[in-house]
Amino acid sequence: MNWLNSEAFTLFGQHIKWSDMIGNVIGLIALALGWRRSIWTWPAQFVSGLILFAAFATAHLSGSAGKQVVVMLVAGYGFWQWNRGRQQGQDGSIAVRFATWRERAVLLGAAALGTLAVGGLFTAYPTLSWDPWPDAYIFVGTVVAMYAQARGMVEFWLAWLLVDLVGVPLNFANGFAFSGFVYVIYGALVLWGLRDWWLRSRRDARPVLEGAPA
Repeated sequence: MNWLNSEAFTLFGQHIKWSDMIGNVIGLIALALGWRRSIWTWPAQFVSGLILFAAFATAHLSGSAGKQVVVMLVAGYGFWQWNRGRQQGQDGSIAVRFATWRERAVLLGAAALGTLAVGGLFTAYPTLSWDPWPDAYIFVGTVVAMYAQARGMVEFWLAWLLVDLVGVPLNFANGFAFSGFVYVIYGALVLWGLRDWWLRSRRDARPVLEGAPA
């Protein structure tokens, strides 16, 4: 499996690794499937997380590597949650909604406290990460975003966008150029997905008239 961490090619002076490229291409597919509200987004995220874990662990980015472990765990939870079939839209796929103000407060609080805790850990043990606070921010932000996605919350797109704002420069700075390029594409897809889920949440919230086709 050493070939995964070998160089695939050079782009604009940046060395692209196979693991970085393959993992992020699958991640893009997972994001597109999430936009379509397909349950297959979760197996795709699991595979992407597995490949990127190998890449980041080798590069000694413990936060990013640990994030991929959480990605795989939450992918399992998301698959189970969406497969339960309790939150169905009128078209038979997963129903989406905006979070309540209480849920938003819980997500923001968990993100803030989680980043402080993980960042403090990385600072206390510098060998865990070269960039402790950005690494902690991405780690916790990804967990919050994926949890919100598993619950069908439109806000998960905003959480991903905030993660991308830090993830792009961090990946370029640590030699994961393909991740940096892909995060830019993520940003465009996130805005597209946010619009689609927002409109979908309004349609799913409309009551179906008795006798009318679903």
